[in-house]
Amino acid sequence: MIRILRKGEYELEDVLIRDRSGRDVSKVVEEILFSVKMGGDPTLLNYCETLDGARPERLELTAEEIDEAIKEVSDEVKETLQEAADRIAAYHREQLKEGYTIEANGVTLKQRVLPIEKVGIYIPGGTAAYPSTVLMNAVPAKIAGVKEIVMVSPPTAGGTISPVILAAARIAGVDRVFRIGGAQAVAALAYGTKSVPKVDKIVGPGNAYVAEAKKQVFGQVGIDLIAGPSEILVVADEGSDARIVAADMLSQAEHDKMATAVLITDSEAVAKAVAREIDKQLEVLPRREIAEESVNVNGKIIITDTPDEAIELANKLAPEHLELYLDDAEKYADKVVNAGSVFVGKNCPEALGDYFAGPNHTLPTAGTARFASPLSVDDFTKKMSFTYYTEEALSYAKDKVALLARQEGLEGHARSILSRFE
Repeated sequence: MIRILRKGEYELEDVLIRDRSGRDVSKVVEEILFSVKMGGDPTLLNYCETLDGARPERLELTAEEIDEAIKEVSDEVKETLQEAADRIAAYHREQLKEGYTIEANGVTLKQRVLPIEKVGIYIPGGTAAYPSTVLMNAVPAKIAGVKEIVMVSPPTAGGTISPVILAAARIAGVDRVFRIGGAQAVAALAYGTKSVPKVDKIVGPGNAYVAEAKKQVFGQVGIDLIAGPSEILVVADEGSDARIVAADMLSQAEHDKMATAVLITDSEAVAKAVAREIDKQLEVLPRREIAEESVNVNGKIIITDTPDEAIELANKLAPEHLELYLDDAEKYADKVVNAGSVFVGKNCPEALGDYFAGPNHTLPTAGTARFASPLSVDDFTKKMSFTYYTEEALSYAKDKVALLARQEGLEGHARSILSRFE
């Protein structure tokens, strides 16, 4: 059963446990990256065979193969994916930024906002297929104007990719699809092979090996963030429905055995009712084994004196997902300053954000919401600055620039500007 804790019975750093892998994968990942960099496609195929149990004839899926796979997806699913994509697009279009120009006294300063040219998107496979992740990553990239979107995803034992993932890729405008996964897929995107193009940035979630691979290739390519296991923190009041709160917590616990589901409430009655309800719902949850370990190892219910104290604790924890399951949730929403995504009120389950509402579900985890943001159009753009000075404007600035350069001991900088007036 999930633990119920009161003030003084827990340490802050233990509420949302941030380092749960219990293993150092860095050496293994380093070896995989080097092997792919040196060996290219043959090495990728070997990893497909040894790690994924499949050795496809080609790494890239053809348009015909994708068309054939998509036929297996029902019209209802495709229509719903399209509606979700439209909502995601509507939200993210508002994030588009234009550059600006400043002109004064012979000086022109300009900033241009440009799309990244080529982006790689990693889509997890394994225990579940995530078409929603395709939409959340590819739609903002398309809006930003990325010229080529390359998707990688682990193949099934049959050597293909889930048809529903391919349907989402088609809807979102993905240009090329490769059946490779794990650290080896990150390596292929970072270094390029004969079949797989080298990209400028890699985005998308994955397991510990994928996260470590992204960390190690950062600098050679850009990355979005290092995503950890999923987190949900629910703040609930005395009038809360324990059945619904438990269901919301389990919606994230079923993701991963290392996921964390936490409830903070000012009601002991609610705390005990939710604990009982979690046990009851686990009995019929299809992914019970995963969710049960998540709850038993990482899950917690914390009793505070007031909702304000609960919000204060939530801000310290900076969770990935924060649900305000409160009667007057709007009042407390303004007090939230640290969270990846906030779900306000009793009609707003976190699952809405995962699939349909529009805001991105690729979010900062492990407390990084203190300084990081959800995936956005900004992640697929870059900024360039331009400077123009007239001779008169440069004449005004020359002695000031030389003074500052010499303060730093950089005489060459000073001479560079002064030489124009000798």
